[in-house]
Amino acid sequence: MFLEAVGSVLLGFALSWTAAHRLSDRLPARRTVLVTGPVGALFGAFLTHSALGPGHVLATLFGAVVVATVLLSLLLRPAGRLRRSAA
Repeated sequence: MFLEAVGSVLLGFALSWTAAHRLSDRLPARRTVLVTGPVGALFGAFLTHSALGPGHVLATLFGAVVVATVLLSLLLRPAGRLRRSAA
Protein backbone atom coordinates (compact mmCIF):
# COMPACT_ATOMS: atom_id res chain seq x y z
CA MET A 1 0.00 0.00 0.00
CA PHE A 2 2.82 2.39 0.83
CA LEU A 3 4.54 1.82 -2.50
CA GLU A 4 1.26 2.32 -4.32
CA ALA A 5 0.81 5.67 -2.57
CA VAL A 6 4.35 6.82 -3.31
CA GLY A 7 4.13 5.62 -6.90
CA SER A 8 0.83 7.36 -7.46
CA VAL A 9 2.13 10.63 -6.03
CA LEU A 10 5.19 10.45 -8.27
CA LEU A 11 3.07 9.66 -11.32
CA GLY A 12 0.70 12.50 -10.45
CA PHE A 13 3.58 14.92 -10.06
CA ALA A 14 5.10 13.84 -13.38
CA LEU A 15 1.73 14.24 -15.07
CA SER A 16 1.12 17.67 -13.56
CA TRP A 17 4.64 18.85 -14.38
CA THR A 18 4.19 17.74 -17.99
CA ALA A 19 0.82 19.48 -18.20
CA ALA A 20 2.21 22.66 -16.64
CA HIS A 21 5.13 22.62 -19.05
CA ARG A 22 3.15 21.93 -22.24
CA LEU A 23 -0.10 23.79 -21.48
CA SER A 24 1.11 26.68 -19.36
CA ASP A 25 -0.95 29.23 -21.29
CA ARG A 26 -4.23 27.37 -20.66
CA LEU A 27 -3.74 26.44 -17.00
CA PRO A 28 -4.00 28.48 -13.79
CA ALA A 29 -1.02 29.17 -11.52
CA ARG A 30 1.78 26.61 -11.69
CA ARG A 31 1.54 25.88 -7.97
CA THR A 32 -2.12 24.93 -8.32
CA VAL A 33 -1.35 22.55 -11.16
CA LEU A 34 1.62 20.96 -9.39
CA VAL A 35 -0.50 20.32 -6.29
CA THR A 36 -3.60 19.07 -8.12
CA GLY A 37 -1.77 16.24 -9.91
CA PRO A 38 -0.36 14.40 -6.89
CA VAL A 39 -3.47 14.99 -4.77
CA GLY A 40 -5.70 13.68 -7.55
CA ALA A 41 -3.44 10.69 -8.08
CA LEU A 42 -3.42 9.90 -4.37
CA PHE A 43 -7.21 10.10 -4.26
CA GLY A 44 -7.42 7.93 -7.38
CA ALA A 45 -5.12 5.34 -5.85
CA PHE A 46 -7.21 5.30 -2.68
CA LEU A 47 -10.43 4.96 -4.66
CA THR A 48 -9.09 2.20 -6.91
CA HIS A 49 -7.45 0.31 -4.04
CA SER A 50 -10.70 0.47 -2.08
CA ALA A 51 -12.68 -0.87 -5.05
CA LEU A 52 -10.28 -3.63 -6.12
CA GLY A 53 -8.57 -4.56 -2.87
CA PRO A 54 -4.92 -5.48 -2.33
CA GLY A 55 -2.85 -7.21 -4.97
CA HIS A 56 -3.74 -5.02 -7.94
CA VAL A 57 -0.80 -2.64 -8.02
CA LEU A 58 -0.83 -1.83 -11.74
CA ALA A 59 -4.58 -1.31 -11.79
CA THR A 60 -4.30 0.96 -8.75
CA LEU A 61 -1.61 3.05 -10.42
CA PHE A 62 -3.68 3.20 -13.60
CA GLY A 63 -6.68 4.43 -11.60
CA ALA A 64 -4.46 7.04 -9.97
CA VAL A 65 -3.30 8.35 -13.34
CA VAL A 66 -6.86 8.44 -14.69
CA VAL A 67 -8.22 10.46 -11.74
CA ALA A 68 -5.23 12.84 -11.83
CA THR A 69 -5.75 13.37 -15.56
CA VAL A 70 -9.43 14.10 -15.06
CA LEU A 71 -8.73 16.62 -12.32
CA LEU A 72 -6.05 18.34 -14.38
CA SER A 73 -8.38 18.50 -17.36
CA LEU A 74 -10.90 20.35 -15.21
CA LEU A 75 -8.33 23.12 -14.73
CA LEU A 76 -7.96 23.76 -18.47
CA ARG A 77 -9.32 26.95 -19.95
CA PRO A 78 -10.50 27.23 -23.57
CA ALA A 79 -7.73 27.75 -26.12
CA GLY A 80 -9.13 30.89 -27.67
CA ARG A 81 -11.96 33.29 -27.26
CA LEU A 82 -15.39 31.82 -27.60
CA ARG A 83 -17.18 33.14 -30.66
CA ARG A 84 -20.75 34.12 -30.17
CA SER A 85 -23.13 34.75 -32.99
CA ALA A 86 -24.74 38.15 -33.24
CA ALA A 87 -28.18 36.67 -33.85
